[in-house]
Amino acid sequence: MFKTGDTVLYGAQGVCKIEDVEKKNFGKESREYYVLRPVYDKTSVIYVPTQNAALTAKMKRVLTAEKIHEIIDSMPRQELLWIENENERKERYRGILERADRGELVRMIKTLYLVQKQQAACGKKLHMADERYFKEAEKLLYDEFALVLGISREQVLPFILEKLPQEELLQEG
Repeated sequence: MFKTGDTVLYGAQGVCKIEDVEKKNFGKESREYYVLRPVYDKTSVIYVPTQNAALTAKMKRVLTAEKIHEIIDSMPRQELLWIENENERKERYRGILERADRGELVRMIKTLYLVQKQQAACGKKLHMADERYFKEAEKLLYDEFALVLGISREQVLPFILEKLPQEELLQEG
């Protein structure tokens, strides 16, 4: 399925490079593992058993530049993903982060961005959990966009805002 040198998005860990596929003995028996190195954290190493379907399902190929442009173009049409019940919202957002579903991440970021703007207009802040989910979602999406588009993570938001129609931004504000 994957091979050494592939770049993948691995769940909430973010963008990783498959450095190797090797046999390791972490318990009773030796198993084959994908050895993942997060692209933006050279100190971490993640071992994913190649035969564990649940864990390998979290490994997704990074998007193409074309697909990223499609996602950016679709942002104004994305429906908001606000759930009034805080516990239900936390559960939904946690699931989105675990699955790293890019479409859902975009909806979540857009929602929390707009809620944050509304709260700031009233002199308030986002709930702490919402703020954490917002930052994690941005990190996942922006890291992948930066890598594929060949720009820094700091350039991703300006890049996205430049691509969005200004009238859309004014309507949301």
